Parts: sequence; structure tokens; C-alpha cells
Amino acid sequence: MKKIEAIIRKSKFDEVKEALHSIEVNFFSYWDVTGVGNEKQGHVYRGVSYSTTDIQRRFLSVVVSEPFLERTIEALLKAAYTGNVGDGKIFVSNVEEAYRIRTKERGFESLN
Repeated sequence: MKKIEAIIRKSKFDEVKEALHSIEVNFFSYWDVTGVGNEKQGHVYRGVSYSTTDIQRRFLSVVVSEPFLERTIEALLKAAYTGNVGDGKIFVSNVEEAYRIRTKERGFESLN
């Protein structure tokens, strides 16, 4: 099993959620987060300068089986993409074990 953590623009969340549902990834957790990015300069929009050092983002966490890993990453990459600085990051790590508390199922069965 793999844990995928993604930090995305809040404005892309609905598209990402739909993309995940379309590939049958129906359970994930998310949080609103604030981070500091690499870009040090501000932006000007309609004559108003604003700072981009503190960035509002959404953090998603999803655990998938090996067969779902690549399609989940592809769905995230496609749905979260704008082509601009600050589109986000995706991290993948191993999950040793998973348990469903209610039924005491473990492993892959606990994810369904």
C-alpha cells in the first residue's frame, strides 16, 4: 500500500476531487493548510501588489493499493495543473499496515 500526500491550490480542489472519484478513489482526507513557497517576490494584480510568501493550499492524504498508485498520481497531476508557479507537490510513501476499526479487517481489505 502507498500513501499519497498532495499539496494543491484550493481553487483546484473540486477538480481534483472529481478526478479521484472518476478513478474510483472514493475516500481521502484533506486539510486547509498555509505554507511558504520558494518564490520570494510578490505579484501585481490589477495594480495591487500582494505577497505570495504565505500561500493558502489544501493538503490531501490518500492510501491506495499498488495497482491504483499510478492512476491516482496521474489524476492528481492532470486535475491540479495550471502551469503556474505554486501548483503544488505530491509525495508518495510506503504504508506498512492498515486496519478498519469497525470490522478489524487489515491490509488492502481495510481500504475498500
